[in-house]
Amino acid sequence: MSTAHHSRKSPSPDCDLRQRDAQVSTCAGREQIVLVELDGTEQWLCPEHAAAVWLTDPTLRFSAKTRPEGISAVMGQAFGGGGGRR
Repeated sequence: MSTAHHSRKSPSPDCDLRQRDAQVSTCAGREQIVLVELDGTEQWLCPEHAAAVWLTDPTLRFSAKTRPEGISAVMGQAFGGGGGRR
């Protein structure tokens, strides 16, 4: 399992969870969420996977690289509502 840092200019082509877990068959979209671990390691995830990871690890924080609408999508996935627009 790799925790390599991703370049700002070339995010990984697939959600990190898809690459690590062969059981994950679908990804909920393009990876637009960047969660940062305490050691500074970044995880590039789609909103659905980011919500699952964020809810299970309270030490993760959103990177400034994550756009506000991405955070909104994660909150919608995490707490219901699917990140819909107003």
